[in-house]
Amino acid sequence: MGTVKTTLEIPDFLFRRAKSVAAERGIPLRQFVTEAVQDKLRLSSQAKPWMKHLGKLKHAPNERKQIEKWIEEAFERVDWKVWE
Repeated sequence: MGTVKTTLEIPDFLFRRAKSVAAERGIPLRQFVTEAVQDKLRLSSQAKPWMKHLGKLKHAPNERKQIEKWIEEAFERVDWKVWE
């Protein structure tokens, strides 16, 4: 696996916190940052899979209106007393 050297600008407080946590774990700061980026990338691809479809119906206003109508009808059938 190749590596790339780069310069990042992050707030001082965040740098100090990251360096402190890395030291507590006994790992170099570069490893801590690498793991943090890997975790963020993994979570961003798993957290909201529906987000990849965001905005896809903007070209189809009639279909979108029908879906919004179905959603509204479904909420009208919800027994809100259960949620109180």
